[in-house]
Amino acid sequence: MTSPPVSDTQRRLVMLCAVLGIVLGGLDGAIANIALPTIARDLHCSETQTVWVVNVYHLAVAVSLLPAAALADSLGLKRVYGFGMALFTAASLAGALSGSLGVLIGARVVQGLGTACMAALSGALVRSVYARTQLHQAFAIVALAVAISAAIGPTLAAAVLAVAPWPWLFLINVPIGVIAVALFLRAAPTSPRAPFSFDCAGTLLNVGALGLSILGVDALGQKETGLATFEIGAGLLCTLLLYGQQKNLKMPMLPLDLLAIPLFSLSILTSICAYAAQILAYVALPFLFQTVMHLSAVTTGLLVTPWPVLVAVAAPFAGRLATRHPASILSSVGLAILAAGLAALSLMPAQPAFGDICWRMALCGIGFGFYQTPNNLTVMTSGPATRSGAASGMMAVARTLGWALGSALVALVFGLSQGSSGAVHCLELATGFALLGVALSVSRRAVRREEGRLGR
Repeated sequence: MTSPPVSDTQRRLVMLCAVLGIVLGGLDGAIANIALPTIARDLHCSETQTVWVVNVYHLAVAVSLLPAAALADSLGLKRVYGFGMALFTAASLAGALSGSLGVLIGARVVQGLGTACMAALSGALVRSVYARTQLHQAFAIVALAVAISAAIGPTLAAAVLAVAPWPWLFLINVPIGVIAVALFLRAAPTSPRAPFSFDCAGTLLNVGALGLSILGVDALGQKETGLATFEIGAGLLCTLLLYGQQKNLKMPMLPLDLLAIPLFSLSILTSICAYAAQILAYVALPFLFQTVMHLSAVTTGLLVTPWPVLVAVAAPFAGRLATRHPASILSSVGLAILAAGLAALSLMPAQPAFGDICWRMALCGIGFGFYQTPNNLTVMTSGPATRSGAASGMMAVARTLGWALGSALVALVFGLSQGSSGAVHCLELATGFALLGVALSVSRRAVRREEGRLGR
């Protein structure tokens, strides 16, 4: 199926809305962390209770990604993405007005549902309005949006909290969301629809598979071995039941038809490894800089900045190269550079000069940016255009699983490490994930050759 004809103005407006959705969802996943102590004090709650303001958001996003992608196949991209953006905006207002922890947590759950609709469908939305020859440029912009949200999240939160109370962290989403919804509904083309169907059994099993697995990995990171074993076991059982339930469906929510394509499944596995490596470093580095090197929070923020900034620089360049060179090679080179940067960070002297830190961070950013755009292009184009929603959903699931796995491993490594060595061990583990990503990415080259030999 070819993309519907759209004007240049429509295309730019739809891309703007896609970028706004990515940035709003990404920022909201990060800025609440900074405000947790303030929220706990203002709402008279313990820190343990307040952590659920963050946890329920990420869980709601994770378990809603595949159902949102499946709904888009029935209701159309425009309806589901627009609904998600409107839901996110309304929940942001509810969060800002909440006067109790229970109401705030409920608002965060709804925010997560809205974010899932946007995150699951942003790739499909981009593919629906760009010709295949322009996709490299479009996905470079997507990578830039992800990098910007990662770069400015903590800084923006700190700036808002310096001049306003914590509800403003949610309230600032409202005018942006209202404008974005109006623009999107006006500019987005009507997308094809299939007969409506909603897989209730599959949705419940998906919630169990992803939700319990993520909770189990988190419990493992907290060294709650018994609970972790139960939750991971139950998650795996739900995964097996989900597979059995989905394999006989014509349009499964879990896209088994896409996962049966070697190029697609290898790209998803590569993505999980890359995001696990990224979050291992992102979470461990502040501990290294502040606890081991005794640097301030402001200095730490400045030292981390070269990574997302160089992602933004490298992603468009990698996108242009992807039109002339195999994505498997470009992604492999990018992950190898990322691994080199992570290894260099783990081998830093005890008190390095700022310049020694910055070039290592820049190397990581260049590598991740070089990997991201070609890999996303492969995920979104290795299957049929009619399955763009499912492919986009799996791309978001891979990112979520990588982040969840990496975050839990940070807690586990810190728990097992002696003294101040935990951050360094996390960087070493991140290097290993990046190298595993290289191996998976390179193997796609052999798949391409085999497909060429068979004339596919």
